[in-house]
Amino acid sequence: MRITSRNAVLAASLSIVIALPAIAHIERGEPLQSLRQSFFAIVGMTFGPMGDMVKGKIEWDGATFAAWADDLAAVSQVSVERGFAPGSDKGKTRAKPAIWENPDDFAEKLANFRREAAALAVAANSGDKSAAIAQFKQTGGTCKACHDNYKSRGYLYE
Repeated sequence: MRITSRNAVLAASLSIVIALPAIAHIERGEPLQSLRQSFFAIVGMTFGPMGDMVKGKIEWDGATFAAWADDLAAVSQVSVERGFAPGSDKGKTRAKPAIWENPDDFAEKLANFRREAAALAVAANSGDKSAAIAQFKQTGGTCKACHDNYKSRGYLYE
């Protein structure tokens, strides 16, 4: 495709249209909470459909599962830790105070999730459905390990 000034204007306009919803989501008074919530929303919206596929709620499609696993592995590398800076434990959050009380354990659980998400992408791309499902469960275990200690079911503060 030849780049013309018209194409450049269209590309810039499209970028603005795509970026506006993301910018609108950021709470100006609580940007760190917004970062955390956005990260975990993307993780959930990627991992959830994979779970539906594993449970048979939607038809198994190895290529789609592998694409979602690749997305999860990529998203897991986002530096969500910066969203847990000291003093960001108040506001609209489901993050339990234990995160700030046990930062090393929280960091270890996050590292475990990242490692298992990367392994899930490898297993999913191998074409071996059984291996992909087994690794999906292993990855899910890292989510649960963190949720058990560090995520409240409801918002703690509002």
